[in-house]
Amino acid sequence: MGDLSNFVQTLSVWALPVLLAVTLHEAAHGYVAYRLGDDTAARAGRLTLNPLAHVDPFGTILLPLMLLVFNAPFLFGYAKPVPVRIARLRNPKRDMIWVALAGPGANIALALASGFLLVLAQFMPGFLSGWLFEVLQISMIFNCLIAVFNMLPIPPLDGGRVLTGLLPGPAAMKFAQIEPYGLLILIGAIFVLPMLGFSLFSHLVVTPTLILYSLIRMLFGL
Repeated sequence: MGDLSNFVQTLSVWALPVLLAVTLHEAAHGYVAYRLGDDTAARAGRLTLNPLAHVDPFGTILLPLMLLVFNAPFLFGYAKPVPVRIARLRNPKRDMIWVALAGPGANIALALASGFLLVLAQFMPGFLSGWLFEVLQISMIFNCLIAVFNMLPIPPLDGGRVLTGLLPGPAAMKFAQIEPYGLLILIGAIFVLPMLGFSLFSHLVVTPTLILYSLIRMLFGL
């Protein structure tokens, strides 16, 4: 019963930050694409903060739950990618960069908002401030993690799309060909390399995430 109680408590403080982070991330992609000429996401009903429109059964629910159950050192999740038709953008090569940056940018904005609310939470009644304090702390660190992870320069992550947009035409086309293997590259970086003694994921994601998180805490005097 104690283990179940602890799991429910953990779930109660993680569910809202995870859902909000992945929902806002995808909605931001769709909104910026819409503003730049592509209404694909709008017609698909994805310009909304309703989590049900963005939830991926595995990435948003099962994966975070599995990581919680197995006490993983970090929690991760993702939503259904927002459909974007690059050819419909007014300036496809340039505008795709802004569409890609919108997701991580939304997560950083949410981390900043969580930091600001964390300052206010200190003045709330004790029985409520404890739970809210924990939720906002998790929101800060999770949004920092999502922003940093998605900026890895590996397609189809946002960082990969940004790099594709920045590279000259021929180089961009060659780099984009990596996309079908992007998931395998990520799995190797996250799970295989550490077993071989290389902490590439730690250096590229965990350390920058902690730095960003610390900077936000310093900004609000936390």
